[in-house]
Amino acid sequence: MLVLAIDTALDACSAAVLDTARGAIVSRESLPMVRGQAEVLMPLVQRVMEQAGVAFAALDRIAVTVGPGSFTGLRVGIAAARGIALAAGKPAVGLSTLAAFAAPHIAADEFATVVAAIDARHGHVYLQVFGPAGRTLIAPRVAPLAEAVAVSLGAKCITGTGAEMIAAAWPEDEPRPEIIDMRAAPDIDWVARLGAAARDNQGAPKPLYLRAPDAQPQDAASLPRR
Repeated sequence: MLVLAIDTALDACSAAVLDTARGAIVSRESLPMVRGQAEVLMPLVQRVMEQAGVAFAALDRIAVTVGPGSFTGLRVGIAAARGIALAAGKPAVGLSTLAAFAAPHIAADEFATVVAAIDARHGHVYLQVFGPAGRTLIAPRVAPLAEAVAVSLGAKCITGTGAEMIAAAWPEDEPRPEIIDMRAAPDIDWVARLGAAARDNQGAPKPLYLRAPDAQPQDAASLPRR
């Protein structure tokens, strides 16, 4: 199986091609960036495909992170994945950003409890708690920092952009997690591997926002209707 993976959910613009027959990522590129993914993504994807020596029509599926994450970044990656899938006549699958953060740690220790957390601003995080074999113990949700710390007690690993927040608020009398992985974006290799394992009958990828955007229309600024 040939999988093209795309991630623009957080502070990176990344793509990779996985060849499961070879058991390897055959090409990848990841650029740290907070904004501007719309201009960078498609040229980056083209470079990755050329480096892999793979035609778009030869892909078996396209995998993309669907959130939680940046509202703009998510739309860029999902639109690209859906467009490529439509043009190539292949399925696109959506993957949780939280699952992508947790995946390498679950693979390293299938018995560990792993907390994936993303900074949601204003003292909140998006989080998901994974138990043995990657089983979901707490489904993706937005939670205040105090709650996130409470559900993280006893976890072996905390990973994601919210890991530093949780670690900073950790109770002094509680044992700290063995691993605090404060990376800014998921490893694109694991997005590809999750994409290979995902079911392809889940429908077109859609954003997983978990909460409404901070910016809201102002009624006072709207024009009166006639």
